[in-house]
Amino acid sequence: MAQNGCYAAPTNNQIQNHIYSMPSLSYKVPSVTECHASLSTNYIRETSQAVDLDWENLGFGLVETDFMYVAKCGPDGNFSKGEVLPFGPIAVSPSAGVLNYGQGLFEGLKAYRKTDGSILLFRPEENATRMITGADRMCMPAPTVEQFVDAVKQTVLANKRWVPPTSKGSLYIRPLLMGSGAVLGLAPAPEYTFIIFVSPVGNYFKEGLSPINLIVEDKFHRASPGGTGGVKTIGNYALVLKAQKIAKGKGYSDVLYLDAVHDKYLEEVSSCNIFVVKDNVISTPAIKGTILPGITRKSIIEVAQSKGFKVEERLVSVDELLNADEVFCTGTAVVVSPVGSITYLGKRVEYGNQGVGVISQQLYKSLTSLQMGLVEDCMGWTVQLNQ
Repeated sequence: MAQNGCYAAPTNNQIQNHIYSMPSLSYKVPSVTECHASLSTNYIRETSQAVDLDWENLGFGLVETDFMYVAKCGPDGNFSKGEVLPFGPIAVSPSAGVLNYGQGLFEGLKAYRKTDGSILLFRPEENATRMITGADRMCMPAPTVEQFVDAVKQTVLANKRWVPPTSKGSLYIRPLLMGSGAVLGLAPAPEYTFIIFVSPVGNYFKEGLSPINLIVEDKFHRASPGGTGGVKTIGNYALVLKAQKIAKGKGYSDVLYLDAVHDKYLEEVSSCNIFVVKDNVISTPAIKGTILPGITRKSIIEVAQSKGFKVEERLVSVDELLNADEVFCTGTAVVVSPVGSITYLGKRVEYGNQGVGVISQQLYKSLTSLQMGLVEDCMGWTVQLNQ
């Protein structure tokens, strides 16, 4: 059965049966991957060797790793068991739903290496739940929470040599769900592909934990009420590229968007949630359908509350932003990124003499220490992988 009310396969015979194409393999994959692809002993030996990377200077760019996970879903709405396969290109029909109508969404999470060499995942079930919610909005079936988390574990273990040393970065995990079946008229695709690939990464912003400089966008909007701003659909991100390109051309790190109705309330940065601090009260825009419910956002709120801070989720005006004591962004890629300045309608406001705010620095340290296993996980958020 389909997993949501609006997923219905068209009654045509254009289902593509060869979404993934690779050369014939005669190897055997290590048992830790629990997969069915086969890789030779020589290949296993090769992929278990240490990675020759400059861990000290990792940026946030794709580094091709060894394996990816692939599972498919047909008209019955149920996903196959899935396989861990060598990382490489995939084949889809030119008429695939994702290519023609943007029927796709993705997630992002990270794996960290502890000082004892073990590997931790951070709240993967939250990403699984968010993918299910997003898939429903996009009329797509989605893997169950259990399927999603198991697939993440398999992919990370297959690529464990790419997890950076403690405090040198993380392994970014990208689950991708797309309508890979062929369609011509506007309709849900008849087949879906779930893929997970990974890449070792460093800081998202080149400034690292140093403050970033944002400009408030007054011409473009990221999302509108009733749209898809609250889910992680692929189309949300293409929409911000124009404003982001203009901003970066002027020397800004990124763009902060306002609401599409009043043009006065904060929404989010291109790929981050925003927080403002005034008199030790932390405020962030409420989730009302136009803002992505970030998992790092949720985690920062809970960490801040556990430390006794008052946190408000509400409408936050641009005037409050300009009068804040401290501003910071949160996201899977950036974790916590302090804001050094905001420019709005030609007026530039700086925070903390270009220094890292006390609260953002405290929250960054608390969350990253938990993610990397440097402190006891009293929140129950990390998942240790058995290698």
